[in-house]
Amino acid sequence: MSALEPRDAAVADTSAAAASAVPPAPDGEGVLGRSYRALSIGIVSVVLLIAFEATAVGTAMPVAARELDGVSLYAFAFSGYFTTSLFGMVLAGQWSDRGGPLGSLTAGIAAFAAGLLLSGTAGTMWLFVLGRAVQGLGGGLVIVALYVVVGRAYPGRLRPAIMAAFAACWVIPSIVGPLASGAVTEHLGWRWVFVGIPVLVVFPLALALPQIRRRAGRPAAGVVAAPFDAHRIRLALGISLGAALLQYAAQDLRALSLVPAVAGAALLVPAALGLLPRGTYRAARGLPSVVLLRGVAAGSFVAAESFVPLMLVTQRGLSPTLAGFSLAAGGGTWALGSLVQARARVEPYRDRLMTLGMVLVAAAIAAAPSVLIDAVPVWTVAVAWAFGCFGMGLVISSSSVLLLHLSAPEEAGANSAALQISDGLSNVLLLSAGGAAFAALGGGTVTDAATAASGSHPAAFAAVFLPMAAVALVGAWVTTRLRER
Repeated sequence: MSALEPRDAAVADTSAAAASAVPPAPDGEGVLGRSYRALSIGIVSVVLLIAFEATAVGTAMPVAARELDGVSLYAFAFSGYFTTSLFGMVLAGQWSDRGGPLGSLTAGIAAFAAGLLLSGTAGTMWLFVLGRAVQGLGGGLVIVALYVVVGRAYPGRLRPAIMAAFAACWVIPSIVGPLASGAVTEHLGWRWVFVGIPVLVVFPLALALPQIRRRAGRPAAGVVAAPFDAHRIRLALGISLGAALLQYAAQDLRALSLVPAVAGAALLVPAALGLLPRGTYRAARGLPSVVLLRGVAAGSFVAAESFVPLMLVTQRGLSPTLAGFSLAAGGGTWALGSLVQARARVEPYRDRLMTLGMVLVAAAIAAAPSVLIDAVPVWTVAVAWAFGCFGMGLVISSSSVLLLHLSAPEEAGANSAALQISDGLSNVLLLSAGGAAFAALGGGTVTDAATAASGSHPAAFAAVFLPMAAVALVGAWVTTRLRER
């Protein structure tokens, strides 16, 4: 039986099964208590490095593309990371469920570092893109393995707190990362942004791996190691290739682009149906709705956020630095939302908090294009986005907590992979849809900021933000279906 199919009565009490798989710890001990301190610091450090890389590399990427004469391949540096990360997520889910998360995490960090080194030493743009693809594979392996570690090593009462710590890891990198990357790129060169990060991986590995081996390194109790499911591997390849073709088609609105669009959809749709929990597309109660909500929340928010700096630069005349700083406060409010959901006293109201979070996200996205009216102050976007990020902090961390609560130990890897696939897949689909609408209404292409800056029509931005606000409102409805009757 697939780990994503309905479970029988033998494993129906997933909370009790999960609790039995977690090593005991003194009552009242927190994530930084003696039993968990090394593990918590280690895995949080890994997330911190991933967050810093994500915020820093984007600043150096345009300079790298120009120096390597590869501006025409700029978009592939992003899509290459995304497509291989989807495959890595599925692989990590099977690997973690069959042999524990230690192997997936170690291999993922190694691939992540190798990809950074390959990109940082690349002499051509194609080698740079290849490095990004290797890095994406590692990122997919790491993120799913970390979720499994949380499910295996921490009791239920501590999982909201460690998820909040993961979210807090993005606060400092979101503010410092672009500035530090810009300074390094300007004074030392863009290559140092890539080759410098792998050195920092040694400390969290040395700290966390012994604890992961002791607390979560073995397969779940009662699970016998089995070969990888070849069918699911083929589905993972299908979803990765299909997403890449759809993203490529959305960047070029010529009639000829229908060919890769149709081929991408033919690959992606059946693969997604096979990899996500049954009933996800119709918001079936319980786990399928948790997975669906993650995609709806992440996709609508990320698709809208991608256009905020461009809107402020082209329509209100802000510098790129000021436009980027308009989103800086969101890192703090996102972490604040995660901390709120981690408090034990709010556990009975988690579903309501998630509904509130999606309403805040929808309101923030809908309010953003108001700055297209000259009479509206530019700081309106910063305020609205701070509230939207608070809502995302409530929703994203809570969805991770609910997923682990609804997953038996032997299914934590596959279900965590499904959650991340929903997140990543919705990002590329809604970004592609938003980019196509933006280009069709005179906004230029998303990947050609210079062209867009010279003549983006205000209606093009409205065509992105308003539909994404509607998608976020659908997410508010999905929050009413997270618990089984």
